[in-house]
Amino acid sequence: MSTAVWPPLPPEQLVKEEEASLARELAWLLSSLQETLASLKSGLEECIALLAPQQPGSTLVLSSLRSESLKGFVTRVGTTIIKGDIHLRLPSLPPPRGSLTYKLTFSSSPAAPTFYLPQLSSARKLINESLDIIDVTTWTGDAKDANFISGQLHLLFDNIQEARQALQGGEEVQGRWWESPIDEGIFDPPLPPTISFHLSVSEASLVLCVRTLEPTAPNANSTFDSFSGFNFRDRLAVAIGASRRSEHDENNEVFMHKGHEVKVKEKVRVESGDPSLMAMMAKLSALEHNVALSLKALDIVMGKDE
Repeated sequence: MSTAVWPPLPPEQLVKEEEASLARELAWLLSSLQETLASLKSGLEECIALLAPQQPGSTLVLSSLRSESLKGFVTRVGTTIIKGDIHLRLPSLPPPRGSLTYKLTFSSSPAAPTFYLPQLSSARKLINESLDIIDVTTWTGDAKDANFISGQLHLLFDNIQEARQALQGGEEVQGRWWESPIDEGIFDPPLPPTISFHLSVSEASLVLCVRTLEPTAPNANSTFDSFSGFNFRDRLAVAIGASRRSEHDENNEVFMHKGHEVKVKEKVRVESGDPSLMAMMAKLSALEHNVALSLKALDIVMGKDE
């Protein structure tokens, strides 16, 4: 099926009419994009509200499946964890005398370091930058300049996409546990060097990995033994076969952790879905899709779709 103009126009006039029609369509699209930008701004402000540091925050239960290896909770307020209580029952981590579990408790002291979640801080920064991009596009730039609007939409798309990816997770944004160890002063009593505590975000859920560590170098044992009077007993039990090493995906790997080469004796991983982060990730995905559609429409009218 084809479209024809009747009565027929001379080729030169037909080209002029086509250009005029495209110019009108482009002007209409640029005008409608101002409404789109206002809608995007509203959606981004809703995302920021979901990350606002409002008390009492979100308390999330952490529990290992089909075992008593890890039980506890953490409380998130904005981009920080302000409270937490974790109980561990691991063969490689004997509890203190008179206790059934090894307890990790976040310090309530005002002098204790603040525990930030870098992925959430990054997402908040990117969303704030996206809001700035919209304000510049709306109030400062030329709303009739198609190239300017296209460039701003590309920048906005990249920021929203990165914010969503920060919540989605992945090693490149979650960080490697041995390269970014948690400050031991966050806990009361302080976290011993025999334990790694790594909390991150994956698919809008909080993911906690707790590892028990052992040094690879014999001369490093004194550092670790000073925090665990059971170290010799554990090694002896493994040597005589009374205790078997836990099987996990990091067996036999060596990591440089806080200046020491270590191996992972035991590892437990738990997830807890965060409703606010899930809602935020869904909103960011929808906003990303809307910006992509606007870019596609603008590219077609500007002749960049080829």
